[in-house]
Amino acid sequence: MDSQSGKPEPLAYRMAPRSLSEFVGQEHILGHGKMLRRMIEADRLSSIIVFGPPGTGKTSLARVIAETTKVEFRKLNAVTAGVADIKRIISDTQNPILNPSGRTLLFIDEIHRFNKLQQDALLPQVENGTLILFGATTENPFFEVNKALISRSTVFQLKPLTESDICKILQQALEDPERGLGSTPVRLEEHALDRISIIANGDARIALNALELAVMTTQPDHDGVVHIDQAVIEDCMQKRSLAYDADGESHYDTISAFIKSMRGSDPDAAIYYLARALHSGEEIEFLARRIIICAAEDVGLANPQVLSLAVSAYQAAMAVGMPEARILLSEATLAVATSPKSNATIVAIDTALADVENRQTGEIPMHLRNAPVKGMSDLGYGKGYLYAHDFPGNIVDQEYLPEVLRGTRYYQPADNGYESRIKNWLDKRRSSS
Repeated sequence: MDSQSGKPEPLAYRMAPRSLSEFVGQEHILGHGKMLRRMIEADRLSSIIVFGPPGTGKTSLARVIAETTKVEFRKLNAVTAGVADIKRIISDTQNPILNPSGRTLLFIDEIHRFNKLQQDALLPQVENGTLILFGATTENPFFEVNKALISRSTVFQLKPLTESDICKILQQALEDPERGLGSTPVRLEEHALDRISIIANGDARIALNALELAVMTTQPDHDGVVHIDQAVIEDCMQKRSLAYDADGESHYDTISAFIKSMRGSDPDAAIYYLARALHSGEEIEFLARRIIICAAEDVGLANPQVLSLAVSAYQAAMAVGMPEARILLSEATLAVATSPKSNATIVAIDTALADVENRQTGEIPMHLRNAPVKGMSDLGYGKGYLYAHDFPGNIVDQEYLPEVLRGTRYYQPADNGYESRIKNWLDKRRSSS
């Protein structure tokens, strides 16, 4: 039971909007003057199907409609319901004593889990208006829902909530003394709400669960105030966002194993974790970005062509979509996994960034400076610069680093793949200069 309100429901359930005025986000379909909002406010809904990622408001929208419509409202979950449940609702709808209006607004959560027979059972009543269908799904309904139902419904897409939307929802929860955490003095470290909204990745449920967990598991100080810092937030987000995919395994664990398998040059493991992520519904764009990062970070100049291949696979996968995108992602994954590896480029830039941040880096040598105006040349800007192409081999020895960094070596090529050739060349270059 929740210690803040005495209610058994989690915060995410308690803070679900009760009206359109409390609904946060999805302005593209629920903003003032938008069609879906007009339909709800006028209580003139026709059959609709909404789809989008978890935590974006599909079930909350159904609850808002249930509170505002004068039509009989019924709910089914496609995971547990069957044809018999559909027939029972149809029978009740057609009973003038139980339902004088002769119409029912039927909310079906996870409608993509209905098989063809179950979806077909809805068609006649949706066709004649006896049932007003409100289907919700995390999957693309154009692929997962009967085309006949799609043709009789208006499809709306819900988008991941913005960080601003998440922060607004969290602030409402902190201030609401009846349904939220307003009865408990809570003091959040600066940017803590921002951190939750970033990690939640557009999912209000994850954000509210994390906030509730943080408040419930943090001991108040001697004044009774619960102090929440970013360390607590990170810990609670980790605990609340692990198990979300179809088989109960962690999204983050799967992606971590995917990247580490590519880095570890195990093509079999890498392709397995790619398949596991795709099966769990992971976005192909997210997976393609991970492959690109791995190509740059872990392969680097040991095989420079792999980055181009990964970028091309990303563009092609986004162009064709699933299921063909699996082939393109597979090709890029295997290319990264089987390539020689070097992280010398990331070591070089990270070391240089650390120096820029922490060391006295000195001034840029005068002969390397820009001299767009003649007067600057008179002050020594650009004076003494040697143009490399005027020398044999298009190379000339001159100092390029600031004086205080002279002799610093940021880039240390590995002896792998193409980078071994760079290493040999650079060793000779450095020894001669």
